[in-house]
Amino acid sequence: MRIAEQVTFGGTGRDRGHELRRDPDALAALLAEGRVLPLWRCMVLAGEDALGWLQVGDPMLEDAPQPVFLGLWQGKGVFAADISHWSPEQGVPDQGGFDAGMQPHPLAPEGHALTELRRIMAALSPDEAEMAATARALLEWHRTHGFCAACGAASQAGGGGWHRKCPACHAMHFPRTDPVVIMLVTRANRLLLGRSPGWPEGMYSTLAGFVEPGETVEAAVRREVHEETGISCGAVRYLASQPWPFPASLMLGCHAEAMSESITLDPAELEDALWLTREEMVAVLSDDHPAVRPPRQGSIARFLITNWLADRLD
Repeated sequence: MRIAEQVTFGGTGRDRGHELRRDPDALAALLAEGRVLPLWRCMVLAGEDALGWLQVGDPMLEDAPQPVFLGLWQGKGVFAADISHWSPEQGVPDQGGFDAGMQPHPLAPEGHALTELRRIMAALSPDEAEMAATARALLEWHRTHGFCAACGAASQAGGGGWHRKCPACHAMHFPRTDPVVIMLVTRANRLLLGRSPGWPEGMYSTLAGFVEPGETVEAAVRREVHEETGISCGAVRYLASQPWPFPASLMLGCHAEAMSESITLDPAELEDALWLTREEMVAVLSDDHPAVRPPRQGSIARFLITNWLADRLD
């Protein structure tokens, strides 16, 4: 797909600076003059359409662990710091909904708050969106992988935050990414959409599911569609990918041609599924459909649907 990298989180002017991760002195010098993005319980500091970068020594970063290195951007080092140790006086907001909201911080710059990334991802520049996604995924990995999977001892971060090493058995651990297939399933003029329990009212999206061990992308597409809807698929082709740091997936966007139409739902996976024509999907994306709402702006599902309607999948 020629415009694949236009997907949110898909393109950046950042240099990941891989060679610098092995140089603590260089990282320290970059940090002293660089920019740091604070994250609180996976929420990023941001204004309406831009991230809230701070400098080392800012009171908001007090007592934060060593920042992780995101790379080089606009001539400076960029880092991310976890400030989840901070507790708001009014208590922690409910994080159980489909979208978390915004959390004010008394030391945040004016016009900025700690914000769920999905709320603002489509408003950020491509560079900032990609860096926020990297920061969220990397810090969440550190939070959930503090102990060695081989022997159980507490592990230590290194490499600018890009690995963890066990001091007991010396095993090395690296950030993980889980492959997920997400697919446009079409038959003639119609597109298959599904709805998961707990989504906002009326929201439907393309089907998706994790790739299993020993499985190709194409096989995963066919299996997931059949498991969730009972529909058989023939030809499958890859279109585009999107890092999806909620918490650590790589969405592999594909186009699948359906060979059957009758839907048999798996209620453990989907609340509903339906076929919609191109004309109906135009109404959905225009918020003119009486019952169906589209997937969120910035998601690869929205990206793929929009480009299917515009005949830009090649």
